[in-house]
Amino acid sequence: MAQQAATKAPAKKPVSTGSVFLSFAPWIIFGVVASPSTWEYAALAALIAAIVLSGQDILYGKLRVLDMTGIVFFAVLSVLALALNRGQLLWVETYAQVISNGLVAVVALGSLFSDPFTSPYARESAPRSLWDTPAFKHINRVLTAAWGAVFALMTVSTWLAIRFPSQDDWFNWVIPIALLVWAVKFTQRYPESYKARMA
Repeated sequence: MAQQAATKAPAKKPVSTGSVFLSFAPWIIFGVVASPSTWEYAALAALIAAIVLSGQDILYGKLRVLDMTGIVFFAVLSVLALALNRGQLLWVETYAQVISNGLVAVVALGSLFSDPFTSPYARESAPRSLWDTPAFKHINRVLTAAWGAVFALMTVSTWLAIRFPSQDDWFNWVIPIALLVWAVKFTQRYPESYKARMA
C-alpha cells in the first residue's frame, strides 16, 4: 500500500535535478579547466564554486556529503599548490582529473551503504510521507548507483587519456560529456518511468 501511494503522488518529483547538478558543478568546473598547466586555477575555481553554491547549507548546518567532500578536496589541492614545488606536484598535474572523478565515484557508491547521496535532494521536493516508502528508497538507490557508475567510467576514461594521448579529445571530453548528459537525462526520467511501471 505504501508503495502504491508513492507511485500515485502526482505533484512532486523524487529528485531535484537542478540541486543535484549544483553539487556536481564544482567537480565539472575542475574537470573542464584542469590540465597540467592549469589545475591549480581549476582547484581554486572549484573551491570557490563549492563554497558559494553550498553557502546557504553551510549557514544552516546541513551540508551534504558531496558538497563537503568537494570543499575539503579542492581546499587540499589549493594548499598543495601553494606549499609544494612543481616537481613535487607532478603526480597531481598528471592525475588530477582521474583523482577527482574517482573520489566522486567512491562517495556516490559508498553512500549506497548508508543514505544514498541523492536522497537529501529528493527530500527537498518530496512530501515527508514518502521518504520512508520502498519506492522513494529504490529510486534514490538506482539514481545514486547511476551517478556513481558514470563517474567510475569517467575515472577510467580520463586515465585512458593519459595512457593514449593521441585519443585525448575522446577520453577527456567526448566520453565524459556524453556520460554526464546521459546521467542528467536519466535522473529526470527514471523516477516517473519507475512510478508508471509500479502503478
